[in-house]
Parts: sequence; C-alpha cells; structure tokens
Amino acid sequence: MSESIPMNAPFATLRHSVQRGFTLIELMVVLLIIGVLAALIVPNVLDRADDARVTAARTDVNNLMQALKLYKLDNQRFPTAEQGLQSLLTKPTSPPVPVNWKSYLDKLPTDPWGRAYLYINPGLKGEVDVMSFGADGQAGGEGNNADVGSWQ
Repeated sequence: MSESIPMNAPFATLRHSVQRGFTLIELMVVLLIIGVLAALIVPNVLDRADDARVTAARTDVNNLMQALKLYKLDNQRFPTAEQGLQSLLTKPTSPPVPVNWKSYLDKLPTDPWGRAYLYINPGLKGEVDVMSFGADGQAGGEGNNADVGSWQ
C-alpha cells in the first residue's frame, strides 16, 4: 500500500517526502568513479585489440603455409612468385602449369590491417615465405609494427 500524507501535515514534511533523487554532489562522485575506472581499464582493452590483430595475422600465415604445402604435395613444387598466392584459388595458366591442381582456399585473406599477404619464392628465411609487414605496413619494426612471417 502507498503511504498517504495527512492533510494537516506541516509543509516541511510534505516537501521532504516529495523530493526523492540524487544531489549534484552524489552524481559528480559517481561520474568521477566511472571516469577513474575507465582510465584504468580502457588502455588494457586497447592493447588487447592490437595483440589480437597480431595473433590473427599469425593464424592466417600458418593457414596459407598449410595450403601451400598441400599445393606442393599435389604438384611437386610451390607456386612461382609470379603465380603467387592466387594460385591457391585459381589454377595458374602461366608455366609451370600444375598437373594435379585443386582449389586450396575459398578466398585469400587480407592481413588484419587490410593489406594483402606477401608471398616470396624463393623465400628469405625458408623455401618460401608468407608474411605481413604488421601495423605500420613497412619492413622491420617492433611490437605491433613488427613483421609477421611464416618463419616465426
């Protein structure tokens, strides 16, 4: 049941029962607490996004290398540099044309920064290399800007 206020109640009592809310100071304290928590948490969350991109690039490179190994198993050689990674999607028409070609991927991934993966044959660190230049899109770098390659 709702509480009723008698008609003869003093004005102060009536006014006190009607005003129910937060003061400006209480709201400011809550906003300050939320701001402090956000300042502590947001930098950690943003770093996780960069780590996730590097991990996704490593996964893509490993998947491309597995597809290239299957290509070599079927055709006794890796695609040439000119044939590139596209040869995992469509049968190359330039020599050497693979004899036992199959479709090895549904689509070519782009790196998490929106650029195509690089295919190098002969490789710089292995028989063939697949790599991304990282966040900065340039060779070398450290941290999130470091190259992600099949040799890692």
